[in-house]
This record gives sequence, C-alpha cells and structure tokens, in this order.
Amino acid sequence: MSTATSTATVFDLAETPLREVNHALHHDIGSAALPGPVSITNPRGAHAVAAGVDADIDITVDGHVGYYAAGMNKHARITITGNAGVGVAENMMSGRVHVQGNASQSAGATAHGGLLVIDGDAAARCGISMKGVDIVVGGSIGHMSAFMAQAGRLVVRGDAGDALGDSIYEARIYVKGQVASLGADCVAKPMRPEHHHELAQLLADAGYEGEDTADYTRYGSARKLYHFTVDNVSAY
Repeated sequence: MSTATSTATVFDLAETPLREVNHALHHDIGSAALPGPVSITNPRGAHAVAAGVDADIDITVDGHVGYYAAGMNKHARITITGNAGVGVAENMMSGRVHVQGNASQSAGATAHGGLLVIDGDAAARCGISMKGVDIVVGGSIGHMSAFMAQAGRLVVRGDAGDALGDSIYEARIYVKGQVASLGADCVAKPMRPEHHHELAQLLADAGYEGEDTADYTRYGSARKLYHFTVDNVSAY
C-alpha cells in the first residue's frame, strides 16, 4: 500500500512487499496512481530496492539497502540515505544514483551510463567492467576497483586499494589520495588541461565544488594488453 502526500508517494516496506513496490515503479510511474516523487521507507536491508526503474522520476530510499539496489537504473534519480550492499547501481544505463553512506563490493559494476555518487567509502571492485558510467566516491575504494573498466570515469577523493585498474581499457581514473598498487597495464598519466576541466565538472556534478584538481593523479591504460604478444606474456 502506498500513501500519497502533498510532495511524494510513500511506500512503507514494513507494510508493503517489495515486489509490489517495484511493480508500481515499473508500471505506474506517470499515471494518476504514481504521478510524482517517490519515497521508500523502512527498507531494512532489502535486496533489489528500486531496481529496473525506467522513468524520469525522483526516488528516495530512507535507510540501508541490500544487494543490487537501483540496479539497471534508467533515467531515474535515486537517493539512498544509508549504506548500500553489493552491486548498487549495477548495469545502470542513465540517470543518477546517490548513496549517502558507504557501498559494498562491485558498486556500479558493468554500468553503461549515468552518474553514481557514493559519499562514503566503496569496497572492493568498485566500477568493475564499467562501460561508460561516471562514478564519484567521496571516500576510499577497495582492491581490484575498475578491473577491466572499458569506458567512463572513476573519481576517488580518498585512497585506492591494490590492483587499481587491472586490465583497464579506455576508462579514466582520478585519485586524490594514495594508491596501494596498480593492476596490470594501468599507469599514471599526465593531467592535461582537458583532464582538469573534466575532473572539475565531475566533482561539481557530484556536489564537491571547489576542489583543487591539481591534487589528483590520473590513471589509465598503457595499452599493452589490447592484443596478445609473447613479449608481454609476463603481464597477463
């Protein structure tokens, strides 16, 4: 059951099954039944909250969520006021997902587009196999982040764990803090004017205006692993 207020439609997961809530988000948005913003209360770590939304709408999840929250998001602007479990915004296509707490492993995995903002820390494999998404992490990220990242930008205002950017393709990584180690074929690269401009815009879009982009280091592919050659066999 949903409750309509003057500002939003409220779904209370303590009273309404998640399956019904997600069904409404998939089928009723824009109709008289669900005309405007949505608030989801009492998620209590539920999995797949607000997954598969394909609509231009604002959704606020008030609390902590489990696996794959906001997965496959398209167009929607989803704010999670707590922490998120494994795979938040996994395979996101567009829109914006904002985690105001921390995120577990594989945040933004395989995502094709849109903006994922994590105010706290993100665990291992953040941005694994990202395919065009922009990810901005306010804290630090764990090991194997941006593994096989193909396209998009990952910005980290804190530190990065081991094997950052292992087997990276054409994604770009910006890290303000320390990097424990770089993965295969990932190297530090110079910050040219276009990179400072790009980074400043990403930070501003994520709500971090005024940062000095000179404090960041850019990382990307050395382009030695695109094609197998016996000379590079030790790098595989």
